[in-house]
Parts: sequence; C-alpha cells; structure tokens
Amino acid sequence: MTHIPYGKAASGPWFVEITPELAGWTYSALRVADLTDDTPVAFDTGEEEMLVLPLSGSCAVTFAAPVEGGTTTFHLAGRPSVFAGPSDFAYLPIHTEVILRGTGRIALPAARATRRLEPRHVPADRVPVEIRGAGVASRQINNFCSPAAFDCDKLVAVEVLTPGGNWSSYPPHKHDTPNPGEAVLEEIYYFEGGPGYQRVYTSERGHVDTLAEVAPGDVVLVPYGYHGPSMAAPGYDLYYLNVLAGPSGERSMAFCDDPRHAWIRGTWDGQEVDPRLPFGRTS
Repeated sequence: MTHIPYGKAASGPWFVEITPELAGWTYSALRVADLTDDTPVAFDTGEEEMLVLPLSGSCAVTFAAPVEGGTTTFHLAGRPSVFAGPSDFAYLPIHTEVILRGTGRIALPAARATRRLEPRHVPADRVPVEIRGAGVASRQINNFCSPAAFDCDKLVAVEVLTPGGNWSSYPPHKHDTPNPGEAVLEEIYYFEGGPGYQRVYTSERGHVDTLAEVAPGDVVLVPYGYHGPSMAAPGYDLYYLNVLAGPSGERSMAFCDDPRHAWIRGTWDGQEVDPRLPFGRTS
C-alpha cells in the first residue's frame, strides 16, 4: 500500500509509525506523536538514528548520556505550525533511551544506521531555507537535514512547503537505480495542510500507480518509481516532510527526472518566484 491515510499507521503512542518492516524496505522510518502535557512518550532509538522535529508546539527531549551517565535534556522551542518557518530540532543517535514531554505534534524522521554519533540540538536560525522553481512551480525547502546542512550516518530529511495552486516535486523524478547522478533511496512523504494530491508512478525499477488525495497526517511511501507532482489545491497551502535513506555509504539526494518532463526546468528562467514565498523567516 503506497498511500496510508491518517490513523491507518497508528501504533502505541504514535499516530504514525512507519518502520522499515511495515514499509517493506530496509532503511527509512518515521514516527509522529501528538504530545500532551500529562502524557510523556518514552522509547529507545534501537538501530535507528532519529531527529525530533516539532511540527507544531514544543517539547523537551531527555535522553541517557552515552558515557558519563545520568541524563541530558534538549528544550525545543518549536513553532506554532509548519507554515510559521523552520523549527529547531534534535538529533538522537542509535541505542539511546529517550523521553519526550511537551504539547504539540512532533515528528521523528529516522533511518537504520550503524555509526553512533553525538546527540545535538540545532537552532531554527541555522536551518537553510531554499526557494526552488518559479511561477506555479515555486516552492520552499527547509533543508534542515540535507546532506550539505547536517551530518549523520544514513538519514536525509527536508521540509517542502507549496503555496495553494502550485506544484512541487516537479518535474517528476526518481531515486531508485544506481546510475551516475542518481542515488538509490527509500522515501516517505508525510503531509500537513492541504488538501493536495500526490502522484507516484512506474519506472524501470517496478510498477506503481498512485494518485492520492492527501490531508494532515497522511503518508505516501515511495519504494521506487517516479514521484511528483505534489499538487496543492487552490486556496490550500501544502506541507510535506520527506524522509530518505538508502544503501550508499555517502548521503545524497541525487535524482533522475522523468525524461518526458525534464524540459520543464528550462521554462523557469525568466519567470518570477511566487510572491507568497517564503513562509516564515527569509534567512
């Protein structure tokens, strides 16, 4: 199943829990919780490196110190909503005991990893913001865990914000074949805002045929195939969190456009960027 509607991947404290086993792949994972002040969430990262990313609200991340014993707490200021600008976030290495406390919707992108790196807190003003495309293909990317912006073992994660009526993940592209300039990646789309629509379709790697209406809490899995466009319905801004990981020893988001539609990129020259962008801060 490629499209997983809100509530269909709930387990325990998570209203979304996408494990590699559930997805039928090897690396990429995602959990999302709605925290309340009186209900902490405790877990162990196990074999996954994780990020703690407030989508709305704020939280405290308490974890066992790896060497000196005791615990350490990161306080994440968070944000009112995904459209208010980037959030600060925390990185949690493999084999770490964690307790989350706070109020709000908290995402935990994750990937199976082997290296144990140091826990870190990254403030919101260090998250690079990129405006990509032009015209009705204008969109905003918060590159908080892109390969160039943040160091970890396997995990790659970015946020994409698309103004109502615009298309993103466009031209359609894929990451499923070990070619020059293309990384092999398992990809998760997690949505807020909307309604919108997400397309995933067949590549030489295998058959897939999905056109899903997406709403807050929905997930679309991309094990292979071309994905895009992501379409924001007019009047409704669309947000998605992309979580990616794959077998390569070097983290990359390299992709291959659908050759039938690659020419679209050349049409952006000379077009203006949608003036509704950026959402939140500009630096």
